[in-house]
Amino acid sequence: MDGEDRWPELAVADWADTRDTLHRWVQVVGKLRLALSPVQNHWWHVPLYVNGVGLTTSLMPASGRGLEVQFDFVDHRLLLDTTDGRRRTVELAPRAVADFHAEVRARLAELDLSVPIGPRPVEVEDATPFADDRHQAPYDPDAATLFWLSLVQAHRVLTAFRGGFRGKCSPVHFFWGAFDLAVTRFSGRPAPRHPGGVPNCPDRVMQEAYRAEVCSAGFWPGGSREGSFYSYAYPEPPGFRTARVDPAGARYDDAFGEFLLPYHLVRQASDPDAVLTAFLRSTYEVSADLGAWPAQPTGSRLPQLDSNQ
Repeated sequence: MDGEDRWPELAVADWADTRDTLHRWVQVVGKLRLALSPVQNHWWHVPLYVNGVGLTTSLMPASGRGLEVQFDFVDHRLLLDTTDGRRRTVELAPRAVADFHAEVRARLAELDLSVPIGPRPVEVEDATPFADDRHQAPYDPDAATLFWLSLVQAHRVLTAFRGGFRGKCSPVHFFWGAFDLAVTRFSGRPAPRHPGGVPNCPDRVMQEAYRAEVCSAGFWPGGSREGSFYSYAYPEPPGFRTARVDPAGARYDDAFGEFLLPYHLVRQASDPDAVLTAFLRSTYEVSADLGAWPAQPTGSRLPQLDSNQ
């Protein structure tokens, strides 16, 4: 199987409406996780995770039981499972955000769960409350599946990249606010107070997320014709935006304040994993070198382990 078979093609223009629908739906579910999960640093208790059928909240405590909510992009259902053996489903199909929101709440009630869901989406310009968003929202199941499969590939490479770092590092997780898959390395030093300013998002959210010095990378379905891999540093060290990084085709985007590598350049490469890994490594090395990150332990690589151990 060659690289183009494994890394699906999905032009942003062909599914932008479905992407925007999913962004709202994912925020409804993400706010369940925000409400139920114990607080962790940098908001690590709120993202979703790529799994074998789509995106999952992972197991959350709920009224003495456990609750897991999954977007199934194979059979196109939202699955709500509790640890007492009960399941409820919501069909993923064209519908208004308000209808999706109402049905999720109804299925939770059938599971004897009353969970406060924040009323508005965040990190978007249009923050119409979920319950009031009655415009018919498109949903293309084939596009949703292809997007998930692109996340599966990105998740695999980001996970391998994460494994080569001894210092503090986030999980590979899907942030429903920005609708991106991300992994973040930390220098071990505090960072200047973040200025905030993200649309419809309290400044304190970004201030907690960026209270430590970071280099963050990931995948976002925007920024180029099939989406983009990105990498940025906070705080950005002098010389970062003009630094040379690999591979050819990667560039610093002044509007986003990030290095971007178009997804299609990875997908079309003879070795997509190597191309993406070169981008992740080179942008991290520029960030760490220009920012004078401590060499230990963050510069150390994990030992090679015998798979039979």
